[in-house]
Amino acid sequence: MDIRQETEGDIAAIRKVTEAAFALAEHSSGTEAQIVDSLRQSGGLYLSLVAVQEGEVLGHLAFSPIRIAGQECGWLGLGPVSTRPDQQRKGIGKALIEAGLAKLREKGVAGCTVLGDPGYYGRFGFVADGQLHFAGVPPEYFMSLSFVGSTPKGEVTYAPAFYEE
Repeated sequence: MDIRQETEGDIAAIRKVTEAAFALAEHSSGTEAQIVDSLRQSGGLYLSLVAVQEGEVLGHLAFSPIRIAGQECGWLGLGPVSTRPDQQRKGIGKALIEAGLAKLREKGVAGCTVLGDPGYYGRFGFVADGQLHFAGVPPEYFMSLSFVGSTPKGEVTYAPAFYEE
């Protein structure tokens, strides 16, 4: 399996994988594929990686800029992360996240947030420390990982694509 930056030829497959991955997800908004498309169209995809095997996209991961307390601060949000349903639980999501976080560190990104399962994302170093919060979400499910310095404090807002209906 190769992990690489998405190309234009991957876009339809990314949409298909994302739709399938979230079709039965318990906390899905059903808009994850549209979020990725909107981020791409608005130039808001800071990093978009695919996991590919034998020419097939098996998984996708997106990072986009966030604001903390209304300010740009060099932090990104992780998500959505998608793995084709027939390929889940084979380490594809883990490999994408590890590769993505390594690229963020290389690029000098200050930190990253994620909304998700603490048991899963905690394995990558994400913690729910209360410094950052996201409106309407139980605090234990909103986590951060600082790469440079301390974690800022305040409410996080994502790119407009996350709020479109």
